[in-house]
Amino acid sequence: MSRRWPIRLAALIGVALVLGLTIAVLTAPSSELPAGLVPPEGTYDVRILRDSWGVPHIFGRTDADVAYGLAWAHAEDDFETIQGSLVAARGRLAAALGKQGAANDYMVQLLRVPEVVAAGYPELPADVRALCEAYAAGLNHFAARHPEQAIAWAYPIRGDDVVAGFVHKLPLFFGIDATLTELFADGPPPADETSSADPRSLEGAPVEAAILRGRDRLGLELGPVAGSNTFAVGPARSADGSTMLLINSHQPWEGPVAWYEAHLRSEQGWDMVGGVFPGAPLILHGHNRTLGWAHTVNKPDLIDVYELEIDPEDPYRYRFDGTWHTLEEETAAIEVKLWGPLRWTFKRPVLWSVHGPVVRGPRGTYALRFASYGEVGHVEQWYRMNKARTFDEWQAAMRLRAVPMFNTGYADRDGNVYYLYNASLPRRTAGYPWAQTLPGDTSATLWTETVGFDELPQVLNPESGFVQNCNNSPFATTLGPENPSPEDAPIGIERRLTNRGRRALELLGADASITLEELDAIKYDTAYASDSLMAGLVKRVRDLPAPDDLETRRARDELAAWDLGTEADNPRAALAILTLAPFLPITGEVERPTDEALVASLAQTAERLQQDFGRLTVPWGEVNRLRRGTIDLPLGGAPDVLRAVYGELDDDGRLVGLAGDSYILRVAWGPDGSLRSESIHQYGSATQDETSPHFADQAELFAERRMKPVWMDEAEIRAHLTREYRPGE
Repeated sequence: MSRRWPIRLAALIGVALVLGLTIAVLTAPSSELPAGLVPPEGTYDVRILRDSWGVPHIFGRTDADVAYGLAWAHAEDDFETIQGSLVAARGRLAAALGKQGAANDYMVQLLRVPEVVAAGYPELPADVRALCEAYAAGLNHFAARHPEQAIAWAYPIRGDDVVAGFVHKLPLFFGIDATLTELFADGPPPADETSSADPRSLEGAPVEAAILRGRDRLGLELGPVAGSNTFAVGPARSADGSTMLLINSHQPWEGPVAWYEAHLRSEQGWDMVGGVFPGAPLILHGHNRTLGWAHTVNKPDLIDVYELEIDPEDPYRYRFDGTWHTLEEETAAIEVKLWGPLRWTFKRPVLWSVHGPVVRGPRGTYALRFASYGEVGHVEQWYRMNKARTFDEWQAAMRLRAVPMFNTGYADRDGNVYYLYNASLPRRTAGYPWAQTLPGDTSATLWTETVGFDELPQVLNPESGFVQNCNNSPFATTLGPENPSPEDAPIGIERRLTNRGRRALELLGADASITLEELDAIKYDTAYASDSLMAGLVKRVRDLPAPDDLETRRARDELAAWDLGTEADNPRAALAILTLAPFLPITGEVERPTDEALVASLAQTAERLQQDFGRLTVPWGEVNRLRRGTIDLPLGGAPDVLRAVYGELDDDGRLVGLAGDSYILRVAWGPDGSLRSESIHQYGSATQDETSPHFADQAELFAERRMKPVWMDEAEIRAHLTREYRPGE
């Protein structure tokens, strides 16, 4: 068993724990696959070209052909996770995993994911549905050819399952899971209040309580991402007049929100390279020949919680605008695997008010209202972004407003650089404590609209020549007066400036003539800013009274001498990071630590380093490791530095990376329109196959902060070709 590093990893692991840790259980088939999963010959015309890094280049006649080929290629490398994502979106995870999946399935039904998809999918444009159905067909074909890996009862996969995956995952990014967990925070009723024979219960505790029991394993309280970086540098600030874009999302290194690199090309004009998540039929961020974009997670307030006044004579009635209304009641049927082939369906009421889903917790009855409920157009928006060729076309896709959040950085061949605080922010009236629990008895707090696209913070072609976002406030996007004004901003936008944002502004702002190599050096910066929270914690430790314990006193003196760097050879970074990282607000705000807490953490870290390494000053790379199969490499970087690395302590005292810098893509358009693109993945293309040469063939480059070329022209791809085939061959 590993010892979990005492850092707030909630937002790092996120949905990866929902589906990733136990996903291998899903591979055992429970029955025969249905017939008809293989499409008739000639239905799809697609070729898969694997380059020397194993990256799939999907060449199809139509866009639908390409989506079909992407499903097959990605399934070759990570079929288990794709299946798990789709099963979870259907609300059938407990049927595969047992009670550990019940929390997910309850949430799916509470949020009415199946009903939303059933109502919205038929209304999507025909080309979008064709894309989803082709992707589903590719997965069905792969399952038919690999029945030993398939969850038989999950087939056939349908196009609406692909859309359900987006409807299911995106609310987790803006915290619906954490909100539900908080409402159940006081735990279930005493055991004697709920009989184990109650068909609505699981082992004597209500289904809702499974959210609490299982959250550390399942991640239902966890946001999927800790942070990300993006920079866009325009011709006015680059050394040679190029336009450059850095795409640097910080994701878990395994699981359903881990990046997979692909290149998609059709005869209908689709020619896009970038990252996809398991279950996605297109590129989520990357670049085509003329433009590109990157997402980072923002923290818009998209959820409101209302306390309902319940009729003391009837627990299913609540007061609203002076009259009693009846809660809508449905039954959540949660099929749970017990042992072997045996399953049992547990039932639990699911309640709704005019606000949205209703939770009965130990402290009362609450309703939730969240932005983008009922939205199914996520695939459509990303598809239009993939196919855009100009800034106007791309921004028109963003104006669809289907994707409810994410900072977005953009650059293009024409020299445009752009930042958008993308968010489906509710249009709220002033005068209510929107960040707190709201009164649920009045329509005055019941918003029905979102703010307009043009009201969102955004910056286009600033005089400074660059935009950046590192999960920081949109009001610190660039230098100068063109930053958005907080006074004009809608309600619900964060104000925090991360260390990464501070360093990006400092480093980009100090260089008026940025080369590609200098951009890379900024991206891989490993320092904390002198005015960062980390620097403040170091100063507090330095100012502490001398501890009574001699070893702790020595540790304080060593930490006080730390230079805020996290290079692999830094001798004091291990002591500093293991001591202080637990107090960094990696996933949100944390309480200011007491002096006693700082001393206790320092003493514990000193003892651990002496026990595991025999000294306090250990080169950081000796502690901070990338491990993959037989590979074990030193890493620089740390939480909330631009070279972001987050890890978990193993039994030998090493910190093993599990999230942070992952798939990195950097593209530059020269003044003549030429394109240069490079990328790196923390492991390689074969994310599950330990026997593949691509299981960890990029790890050494990743550890050394180097990148590999991205090939988009067929002649270049064929010059580095290792295999060409069609799905099923």
